[in-house]
Amino acid sequence: MFAGAFFSGKEADAWLRRGLRLLDKEIPEQILNDGGHFERSPMYHSIVSEDLLDLLNLAEAYPSTAPSEIAIWREAAQRMRRWLAAMCHPDGEIALFNDAAVGVACTPASLDAYALRLGLGESVAPEDGITHLAGSGYVRLQMGPAVVLLDVGEIGPDYLPGHAHADTLSFELSLFGQRVLVNSGTSCYGRGSERLRQRGTAAHNTVIINGLDSSEVWGAFRVARRARPVGLSVEQRQDYLRVSCAHNGYRRLQGKPVHWREWVLREHTLTVRDRIKGRFEEAISRFHFHPGLILAPKADNQSGVVSLPAGDALDWQVLTGKGEIGSATYHPRFGVTEENQCLTARFTGPEASVVFRWD
Repeated sequence: MFAGAFFSGKEADAWLRRGLRLLDKEIPEQILNDGGHFERSPMYHSIVSEDLLDLLNLAEAYPSTAPSEIAIWREAAQRMRRWLAAMCHPDGEIALFNDAAVGVACTPASLDAYALRLGLGESVAPEDGITHLAGSGYVRLQMGPAVVLLDVGEIGPDYLPGHAHADTLSFELSLFGQRVLVNSGTSCYGRGSERLRQRGTAAHNTVIINGLDSSEVWGAFRVARRARPVGLSVEQRQDYLRVSCAHNGYRRLQGKPVHWREWVLREHTLTVRDRIKGRFEEAISRFHFHPGLILAPKADNQSGVVSLPAGDALDWQVLTGKGEIGSATYHPRFGVTEENQCLTARFTGPEASVVFRWD
């Protein structure tokens, strides 16, 4: 597109036609109905958002290049803006689902400023309640000081799962503007054990069964058998927000276990209930805390307090299951590793549940 616009002549015209033909095919393919990019990575969504804004910028500078496509591109760009706003934490940065890290793509604020310069208008911030991004499979819960981002969708397109993590039914939590529960992020792309570990289920806020990943990530950018969500239910009431969903990623195991999870957000609590239907040997629900937080568990590790930087506090309690505090790592940027702590709830039966409370 850019080469066809910058130059003149038959060859340049052919480049322009080819660019338009490719975009006519790829924009509907890659930009889902809810505005999300089809690889389900907030980082790559941001990169593609900038590309789309660049196309609009080009079309304004060279109006004859794409006169009939501008309206389509503008509408797609607006959908992408709404999706990105819903997938950001109150700190203004992206959630870390699938391959995602801060500092690679333009910041959401800079993308919004770019859109404003192109005349796309002010973006609309997500409101309290439930924002269901049905096309890409994410849900935002927002009530009072709490924002919860849930992954209840496919790991990515079947024919292009290279940036997928085994993170089905994982979630992130921000409270009082501070990230509290975080997926582990992405610090490397090189083939090897660390790349596999960061893509694995244990690096995310979800349940790992029999020590295996819910989707079989392998190589640096490959996935074999993968989890698929089933039975999604979304409910918004005046005093609570509730989402429940299951996935079939572990049905490949001998006991054909299915992981069901329910989130219930109220004004002062978030309750996460996990249930496994089918036989299993071992199951652990994992909750990774942001490195900036200090955990003070009680002696039995069934409950404790988390101190937030601004002086607020979060209580947690393992209602069902055996609690334990362990060490983990967090990778908010490429090449960065930070130590953090992880609460685990080991299943002692078919269910495990944890509640988080704040004032």
